[in-house]
Amino acid sequence: MTSRYRATEGANSPFPRRRTVVKAAAATAVLAGPLVAALPAGAATETPAFLHGVASGDPLPDGVLLWTRVTPTAESVPGSGLGPDTEVSWTVATDKAFTTVVSRGSLTATAASDHTVKADIRGLAPATDYWFRFSAGGTDSPAARTRTAPAADADVSGLRFGVVTCANWEAGYFSSYRHLANRNDLDAWLHLGDYIYEYKSGEYGTRGTVVRPHAPLNEIITLADYRTRHGKYKTDPDLQALHLKAPVIAIWDDHEFADNAWSGGAVNHTEGAEGTWTARQAAAKQAYFEWMPVRPAIEGTTYRRLRFGKLADLSLLDLRSFRSQQASSGSGSVDDPERTITGRAQLDWLKAGLKASDTKWRLVGNSVMIAPFVIGSLTADLLKPLAKLLDLPQDGIGVNTDQWDGYTDDRRELLAHLRSNAIGNTVFLTGDIHMSWANDVPVDAGTYPLSPSAATEFVITSVTSDNLDDIVKVPEGTVSALAAPLIQLANRHVHWVDTDRHGYGVLDITADRAQMDYYVLSDRTSPTATSSWERSYRTRSGTQKVERTYNPV
Repeated sequence: MTSRYRATEGANSPFPRRRTVVKAAAATAVLAGPLVAALPAGAATETPAFLHGVASGDPLPDGVLLWTRVTPTAESVPGSGLGPDTEVSWTVATDKAFTTVVSRGSLTATAASDHTVKADIRGLAPATDYWFRFSAGGTDSPAARTRTAPAADADVSGLRFGVVTCANWEAGYFSSYRHLANRNDLDAWLHLGDYIYEYKSGEYGTRGTVVRPHAPLNEIITLADYRTRHGKYKTDPDLQALHLKAPVIAIWDDHEFADNAWSGGAVNHTEGAEGTWTARQAAAKQAYFEWMPVRPAIEGTTYRRLRFGKLADLSLLDLRSFRSQQASSGSGSVDDPERTITGRAQLDWLKAGLKASDTKWRLVGNSVMIAPFVIGSLTADLLKPLAKLLDLPQDGIGVNTDQWDGYTDDRRELLAHLRSNAIGNTVFLTGDIHMSWANDVPVDAGTYPLSPSAATEFVITSVTSDNLDDIVKVPEGTVSALAAPLIQLANRHVHWVDTDRHGYGVLDITADRAQMDYYVLSDRTSPTATSSWERSYRTRSGTQKVERTYNPV
């Protein structure tokens, strides 16, 4: 397996959208047919099986988090609460044949954790490839490759990450994951949110055609629902393949909870009819940490920081747990200083970390776009589908209040902090919006480029979730050819936007520059979709600006 850390640690270092309220019967049917649907055909067995793959995540210089889910009996499907306690052992080796074992141990999978287990392995060497597998009842899981981060003081010459976001099961196949899995050059991959979607079958973003139904078929509300949906996703072969190849670094966005979630509710949540938001949020978080190889971080959220030698650190944000409700006519102005997207504690943590950072690059995993965006002079035939995609009233409002645009005081404070402390080389890595963007992040968009840029931003399009061509139901590229020039004219800090295509990114970092290569898929509805390079943009060290480059890494 090719190693991608080029380090000097020594040769031996190995608003609102509304939907029909779910009937109580559907909400309580989670122990019946939809659960069984999450189990692959032919999987009924009394022998423990690893039907949901294995995964690793959150690499450290001396360790990594390992994950799997065991199915001890046929009835022990995700969300069922059924099945016996089962001993699951794990083995870590320096080779795929497991001839040189460096760590082993065992855990007990129980119904209380939906038969998922995590092993937080330590004592490993930095910047090293390892292989791991799980075993239960004489059955071995597939062997997977993972990789530790470089030592904190290592002189790392390069890093390479896959970057993905917004994977709607019903809208298509996860070919982006397959193409990233086919690469042998990734140190890790970043998932910037919307790993799952919460909607009931057929209700969200499929161009009118459900390519493959998810489970359960109802909107997910209860803990059993969320577990079932996570379990369905983890049966995807392309997703399993990518988890087998490299560790994931993930944050959540809204659809891991409900559409346009905020600290006290969501657009896609009806208090009372669907229970309390507190209960639903708690269920979603519990299932997420059960099913994802993510360490619960500060206050049981996903905001945390990872370091990759002297080259880069990565601050990962949670922009749902603490935010104020999105601005509207009844909830205040986007400029209200009392409104927040990060919460006070998280913003202070982010500012302190950026200021204290001694790495060459400061990366920020950021689930919604931070660069300002005004719609501008789009014609009605372009404005309406864009407003639908962004959950905006279709009457010409120019602000997406679910992004940082809806919380301008937090953004102003953060960008002023970068400028006043001369903090350079800050790159936001963003998902959510189902489009590709390459942005400068100006201090004052109204006077840009006469005013400075405080950072840069690479926004990745969706794996499958609807973008503009899907909403309008026209061929890819049709809407973008018309809308992109108008968007750029009204937003001079936007170097490029593609409103139409699906795909993924590859982020390559050296001391001199951070570069994002944008890849697109031939057809999200095809399980054999091909991938092709579309464009590349980079930011050179010290510039805080984006420029086009004409070759992928």
